[in-house]
Amino acid sequence: MTPQQYCQEKTAKSGSSFYYSFIFLPQQKRDAITALYAFCREVDDIVDECTDLHVAQTKLNWWRSEIDSLYQNKPQHPISKALLNPIKTYNLAAEHFIEIIDGMEMDLNFNRYEDFKQLQLYCYRVASVVGLLSAQIFGFNNRKTMKFAHDLGMAFQLTNITRDVGEDARRNRIYLPLDELEKFNVTEEDILHSRESEAVKQLLDYQIERAESYYDRALRELPAEDRKNQRVGLMMAAIYRTLLREIKADGAQKVLNARTSLGAMRKLYLSMQVLIKNL
Repeated sequence: MTPQQYCQEKTAKSGSSFYYSFIFLPQQKRDAITALYAFCREVDDIVDECTDLHVAQTKLNWWRSEIDSLYQNKPQHPISKALLNPIKTYNLAAEHFIEIIDGMEMDLNFNRYEDFKQLQLYCYRVASVVGLLSAQIFGFNNRKTMKFAHDLGMAFQLTNITRDVGEDARRNRIYLPLDELEKFNVTEEDILHSRESEAVKQLLDYQIERAESYYDRALRELPAEDRKNQRVGLMMAAIYRTLLREIKADGAQKVLNARTSLGAMRKLYLSMQVLIKNL
């Protein structure tokens, strides 16, 4: 199996909505974004699948060393080998890959977030940084596009957090800011024990409004001259924002006990709509 095949398989197996937008990229960019996404999945899986915190920390530390090796032209892992050309072609900074690892490490050290400021750092590391790297791969002419990428990454992560409230709770993780639980008179036990209520619905609707504000902000920030280059990001936005609105329409508190998702054909349809608008 070649490094690119490894990355392709890793990405396809994830079932991510991102996969449906990658297929519209030219080959070189598709290979680059697939390698980037495979890296994100690889380090995220360490945290999700390792029950021994020491083992997980050791593996993340290994990846820090591997990023150093990658930037010295000595990659060992298939994903690093697949990233070797993209980091040069698209001028991707090593610090951004380390930031992503730092974000994953936060999951080893935190299973609660006191307020949105603390959560914001986590979202920046695991999502906005990925957005910045992705925007460089897609290409841009106006530096304002990087602000678009940053805020779109925030919107994606806030959407993920809302969608996965129940799933995360079953891992004893609560990403919703604790001060906001208190504001809406929701207890940690309400989340951990999947208690649907009007208070929980209002709390989650508040999270949805915040995510919507980041989508609005990101779309306002994207310069017209870069819309075509960034249309894969716009495809992702269409898919994720539709998912967010489905969660609200279904009754947001239902995420405690069920996972909302969009079918493959709907994701492709949404992607095609964006493609046609931005030819």
